[in-house]
Amino acid sequence: MAAVDQYAALSEAAITEVRADGNKDAEANVSNPLAVPMGKVELKELENGSDASIHQVEYPTEDERHTLRRIPEAIPVMAFWVAFCELAERFSYYGCTQVFQNFLQRPRPDYAVGGYTGANTSAEGNPGALGLGQRTATALSTFNSFWVYVTPLIGAYLADAHFGRFKTICIAVAIATFGHILLIIPSIPQVMNDPNGALAAFVIAIVIMGIGTGFFKSNVAPLIAEQIANRKQVVRVTKSGERVILDPSLTTARLFMYFYAAINIGAIVGQIGMSYSEKRVGFYLAFVLPTVVFILCIPVLYFGRNRYVRQAPAGSVLANALRLVRFASKGRFSWNPRQWYRNMTAEGFWTDALPSKYSIEERPSWMTWDDAWVMEVRRGFKACKVFLLYPIYWVCYNSINNNLISQAGSMTRNGLPNEVVSNLDPFAILIFIPILDLFVYPALRRFGINFTPLKRICAGFFTASLSMVGAAIIQYYIYKTSPCGYQATNCDDPSPLNIWIQAPVYILIALSEIFASITGLEYAFTKAPKNMKSLVMSVFLFMTAISNAIGEALIALSEDPLLIWNYGVFAVLSFAAGCLFWLWFHKLDAEEDALNNLNESKYEDEKRTEPAPFAGEKAPAA
Repeated sequence: MAAVDQYAALSEAAITEVRADGNKDAEANVSNPLAVPMGKVELKELENGSDASIHQVEYPTEDERHTLRRIPEAIPVMAFWVAFCELAERFSYYGCTQVFQNFLQRPRPDYAVGGYTGANTSAEGNPGALGLGQRTATALSTFNSFWVYVTPLIGAYLADAHFGRFKTICIAVAIATFGHILLIIPSIPQVMNDPNGALAAFVIAIVIMGIGTGFFKSNVAPLIAEQIANRKQVVRVTKSGERVILDPSLTTARLFMYFYAAINIGAIVGQIGMSYSEKRVGFYLAFVLPTVVFILCIPVLYFGRNRYVRQAPAGSVLANALRLVRFASKGRFSWNPRQWYRNMTAEGFWTDALPSKYSIEERPSWMTWDDAWVMEVRRGFKACKVFLLYPIYWVCYNSINNNLISQAGSMTRNGLPNEVVSNLDPFAILIFIPILDLFVYPALRRFGINFTPLKRICAGFFTASLSMVGAAIIQYYIYKTSPCGYQATNCDDPSPLNIWIQAPVYILIALSEIFASITGLEYAFTKAPKNMKSLVMSVFLFMTAISNAIGEALIALSEDPLLIWNYGVFAVLSFAAGCLFWLWFHKLDAEEDALNNLNESKYEDEKRTEPAPFAGEKAPAA
C-alpha cells in the first residue's frame, strides 16, 4: 500500500484534455502516472457522428470513497455475444466430461438393456463402455482436467504477444471442433468392441480437444471484460439527486457473475441432456450433440468480428516483464534464503525500477514503458501470488467430476442417471447469482460492509471445506447401509440411501464457486496489466492443473474402502488453506481501491535509440 500511496501523493491535478478548434490540443496538466485520481475533473471529447462535445468526468475524493454508495454500470450488449460463445463451449465441454466417468469406469451393459451403444435402460443400471474401473477412470478424467488447464498458458502467450484474443479464440474453436469430432469415434458401437482401440482414440481426442479448450478458456473471459468502457471510479448523480460512485470493479464483478451464469446454463443443459443421452440412447449421442452445439460459436464470432472491443497484441510483453523483474532484482541476491526473500519483498523492490528514477541516457534500450506500467506489473504479480492457494480449492471442486458421481452410483437412484444430482451445482449457481447481485451484495454495501474480492475468496475456501465434510458423512452412511459394506461402489445392490441426499454437498460447492471461482476471474482481469490480461488469467486457470496433479497424487484414496478419508482430507486441506489465505493476504485487502485505480500506462514493444518521454518529462519540440 505504501508504494502506491507514495506515488499517488505526488499528484496535484488530474490529467486534463481539452480539444480546441477541433484540431489542436490545449495545454494539459500531466499528473504522475501512478496517482489515484481523487476529487478532480477530467474533460474528455466524445465523438458523436460528426459532432464533438466535451464530457466532464469527476473522480471521487478519499472521503467520498468511504461515504458514497458504489454502483455498477450497465453491461454492454457485445458482452452477451461473447457470453453466448462461452455458453456453447461449456455446454459441449461439460456435456462430454459429464459422461467420461461412466464411459471409462463401467463395463458395457447387456445388450438386452441397450448395452450395444453403452446405454442402460434398467432402473438402477449404469451405462458403461470400457470397464477400466474407478481408479483408472478417475485418473484419466483428472488428466483431462489437468491438460485443459495447462494449455491456457500457451493460448494466453499467443494472444498477448502475437494474435490478439479474438484471433486466438477463432483458432481455439477450430482445434476444439476437430477434437470433438474425434471424440465421437470411440463411442461408435463397432469401435467399442475393441476397448484398447477405443481407449487410444479417446485419449487422442481429449488431448486435441484440450488444446482448443485451453486456448479458448484463457482468452474468452478477458475478451468479455474488455467490452466495459470505464476503467476508473467516477462520481455520478442519479435521477433522485444522490451522488454515487460508478465503480468499474463492481461492474466487472457483475459482468463475471452473469458470465458465470452463462457458463452454468450451458453446463446444466449439457450435463442433464448428456446424462440421459448416455443412459437411454448411448454414448455416441452424448458426444455428437455437444459437437453440434459447439459449432454454433462460429457464426456468432463471425458476425461480431468487427463489433467487439479488442486489445491489440503487444509483442514480447512477457519477456519485457521478466526483464523488469530482473532489473528490479539487481543487487538483491543473497545466499541466505531468508535474507534473499526479505530483499525481494522489500518496500522499494518495484519503485527502484521506475523509469522516472533514471535519466534517458541511463535507461536500457528495452525500457520502453512508463512508471505506471511498472506498477501494473507489480499489481499483476500480487494477483498471481493470491492464486497460489487455489489448487487446494480446486481439489475439492474436482470431486464433482469423478468421486461424487461414483458415490451417487452406489445409492438408490429410482431410474435416474447417477450424474443427475451433480446438476444441482450449476442450478444452484443460477439461483444464487441474481440473489447475491441484486439483494445481498447491495445490502452489504448499504450497511457499509465492503465484501472485497479477497474476503469472498476466503469464504469460498471455507464453504468448499463444509461441502467435503458433507460428502464424508454421506460416504460413512453408504458404507454402513450398503449390502457390500466398505465395497459399496461396485456393488450390484445399491445402498438404500437416495441420491438426493447429496444435494447439500452440491449446493455448498455452488456457493463456494461464486465466492472463489467467479471472484478469481474478476481478480485476474482487474489486477493484470492491460497487455497481459490473458497471461494472468491463464495463471489463475493453471492453478486448476496443479490441483489435478495433487489429485493424481491422492488417487489412492479414490477407491473403496478409503473414500471417507478421501473427502475428509480434502475438507481439512481447504479449511487450512482458507486460514492461510487470510493470514497472508489480509494486508493486501487494504490496497484494493488503490490497485484498481492506477492510471493508464504507456507501453511500446519496440527498440528505439531514444526512449519516449515519461511522466514529468516534457516532450521535445518537433
